[in-house]
Amino acid sequence: MDNFDVDNDRDQIKRLCFEGAWAWFLEICFWCCVIAFVMYLLRRVFEGPFYRRTNRIDGKVVIVTGCNTGIGKETALELARRGARLYMACRDAARCEAARLEIIERTQNPNVFNRTLDLASLSSVRQFAERFLAEEDRLDILINNAGVMATPRKLTVDGFEQQLGINHLGHFLLTNLLLDRLKKSAPSRIVVVSSAAYMFGRINKNDLNSEKKYWPFFGAYAQSKLANILFTRKLAELLKDTSVTANCLHPGIVRTELMRYNNCLSFLKTIFHLITRSPKAGAQTTLYLALDPKFDTLSGGYYEYMLRLPLLPWARNKETANWLWEESEKMVGLKHNDDGSKLTNITTVQVIKDEQ
Repeated sequence: MDNFDVDNDRDQIKRLCFEGAWAWFLEICFWCCVIAFVMYLLRRVFEGPFYRRTNRIDGKVVIVTGCNTGIGKETALELARRGARLYMACRDAARCEAARLEIIERTQNPNVFNRTLDLASLSSVRQFAERFLAEEDRLDILINNAGVMATPRKLTVDGFEQQLGINHLGHFLLTNLLLDRLKKSAPSRIVVVSSAAYMFGRINKNDLNSEKKYWPFFGAYAQSKLANILFTRKLAELLKDTSVTANCLHPGIVRTELMRYNNCLSFLKTIFHLITRSPKAGAQTTLYLALDPKFDTLSGGYYEYMLRLPLLPWARNKETANWLWEESEKMVGLKHNDDGSKLTNITTVQVIKDEQ
């Protein structure tokens, strides 16, 4: 009888441990651990590789647009840490100054400067370029990072649709105004932050300014990112006999303020917080293109996760690229060179060939 009672007590203990509330609790804990581990692995995958080379760029002059927060700030921070003479080109001077002081404190590099640049104003772009050219005799790296995404339809000071104006036309003018200084400082680089959203974009020759129809993301934003790529590739073609290289990139899906105008994307960002990239991770491909020595001779490529990716046919269309370049020149008021002179031949740049 005593043995029966002992066995009965053991059965009751087992039931208490593996049945009822305890069983549910243990199962829930187990699956939570599994989910957390899977999310951790996914996050590591989405974070992607980091640029690990330790090469420095002491004394090199660098401009980064839109760098008071997000990817741009992380890019500026790392370049300052490696010794760059850094110009932070931002619209909001107060926020830029706060970021500048933080970067100086963290890197102990005093050569970090706050300069106002509003890409929504061609006058501001010209003023920035004029001041910079008066201050510096060289420019080694230009990083066109600033941008807006999926904004409500607004016009720039000059009457351009905002996303086209800021993401493409402002940087188009800035790059052209600084091009002679880049050539003088060769070997030098131009890095353009684009987006995989270009896949949804088309250059609308009949409505480039989105006056007839406006779709914030799949229309205007995607078109502006496609314009970034076409601009980069045309630039690389024009510079093929110089040692100025131009490459573009997709930074990945990054947790930045860029999504502040899109409620749907903000909602998705909250859900997938663990598998989106941090700003530091999002800056790695930019840093790769800006720092790796091999890009002294590689030009015209599109990169993601520090890998060169093939482009869809409409991003490789030379006729569209030529049309966009000429139209952009007209829109920003650049004059054509009458003599048609070629760029100075300093070194041979290997332009990456189109994939067949």
